Amino acid sequence: MSKVAIVYWSGTGNTEAMANYVAEGAKAAGADVSVLTSAEFTADDMSAYDAVAFGCPSMGDEQLEETEFEPMFSECEPLLDGKKIALFGSYGWGDGQWMRDWEETCTGAGANLVSEPVICNGEPEDPQPCVDLGKALAQ
Repeated sequence: MSKVAIVYWSGTGNTEAMANYVAEGAKAAGADVSVLTSAEFTADDMSAYDAVAFGCPSMGDEQLEETEFEPMFSECEPLLDGKKIALFGSYGWGDGQWMRDWEETCTGAGANLVSEPVICNGEPEDPQPCVDLGKALAQ
């Protein structure tokens, strides 16, 4: 059984809803799943998990949330090499550039991205892409 962390930051609840759908998919695939906010997760926790899904909405000028999520993720970045990773998040404007930049950061750090990132404009209307992301992460 794989051990999976779903780590997210959410300002409006949209990314939190996505995190719960990702967790649902990982659990359905047989994983032991922990759903944690970015305040509850540190780089020291990375080694305890076989795979990690990171979720953060687009903020400001299409960037990760700067106060809590981005500092936590920056600490984790050196530990991404060879790790199974999934990315997800919501946005309200722009075209998803924050996610493309984030994906590039992860692949540049050697992360093993298990699938294309999942993004949604506002709240997730169809949970299936998030559920599928969780299943891919657990396998």
